[in-house]
Amino acid sequence: MTNMTLTFDAVSEPTPGPKWQSRWDRSWPAYEAWFIGRGGDNGPTKQQCRAAMQRYMPELLPVYDRLVMVAGGSDRAARFLSTWCPPTYLGGCSLAAIADETDVRLVRNYDLSPDLNEGLLLRSEWLGRPVMGMVEFIWGLSDGINDAGLSIALAYGGRSESGEGFGITTILRYVLETCDTVEQALDALKRVPSHMAYNVVIADKARATASVELYPGGGIKIMPKAIATNHQSGKTAADRPAFTRSFERHEHLAQIRTGPRNLNRQFLEAPLLQDRYSEGFGTLFTAEYDPEKRSVGLTLQGVRWDQSLEQFEEGQRVVTYTSATAIAPATGMADWSQAAGIDWAAVGRDYAEGKGKPIETYLAQAEARHQDAA
Repeated sequence: MTNMTLTFDAVSEPTPGPKWQSRWDRSWPAYEAWFIGRGGDNGPTKQQCRAAMQRYMPELLPVYDRLVMVAGGSDRAARFLSTWCPPTYLGGCSLAAIADETDVRLVRNYDLSPDLNEGLLLRSEWLGRPVMGMVEFIWGLSDGINDAGLSIALAYGGRSESGEGFGITTILRYVLETCDTVEQALDALKRVPSHMAYNVVIADKARATASVELYPGGGIKIMPKAIATNHQSGKTAADRPAFTRSFERHEHLAQIRTGPRNLNRQFLEAPLLQDRYSEGFGTLFTAEYDPEKRSVGLTLQGVRWDQSLEQFEEGQRVVTYTSATAIAPATGMADWSQAAGIDWAAVGRDYAEGKGKPIETYLAQAEARHQDAA
């Protein structure tokens, strides 16, 4: 048995300042290596990225400009932060939202390797309104809630092709910064194109819920029930469905017959709860959003951590995940200094076949090739 650790931080900063810059300084080297290694330098120019932000998400443009400035203003940082036509990336997750006459909840399991999550719960007021959520790509969100009680979460749609659009985490940030209701969120998702296939579940304090499929390059489909895993309803087959157990998890969600207050319990057990951390597919956290209380409860390996927009407390939790496969222990994100040398085609093939390995394995292979070449 091998332990893997991830440090979760709860941070509050109204506008991007020294706290966000500290996070940037910590995370950017890894992300920059990933960006370069995945061909990001061959993507849109800085000017094209900013123009896309201006066209689709003009409300966020002042925030984007400030983030670029705080990050040092480099051309590569500006293109990365825009997430306009970024390199492709994969993930897992199970989502559901349930409402009744008196209550509503949105719950998600976030499934990935502990090496590849930022572990940051950020409370901000970048456009004047409180927003709280789990950060990805240093300023985007994988899930979150705002002062209107609007809650949202994403799941990878199971299709690796891409189109002209934004990274989904930036889109979720935009929705929470500018929308109050599920209806407004749906309008925003129709207008702003996603660069890959994603599934999104939404809930608001009026007890409205929705599940949406987002398609590469734009276009959405509203689903009949507010649940989602890692495949979509179209004819394109999902990537590695046997490995992610996407259909099994979706069927389980579809059969749930419980009220909003009991929904979270379903996510703390199999088949929704995953423990294959060494294969890059373990549940890192379960997030329960309560739109009426504007709160989130994070369950981290069985331990609950509650936060709300009104009573947010900065703090830290170090979580240990147990893997049955012997690999090197990991803390935080992996050292991706050799990421440009990773055989990413091999990574994709392995995961498509359900043979995913710890990211350290691919990094070690890249280093070995580098040494052989020298």
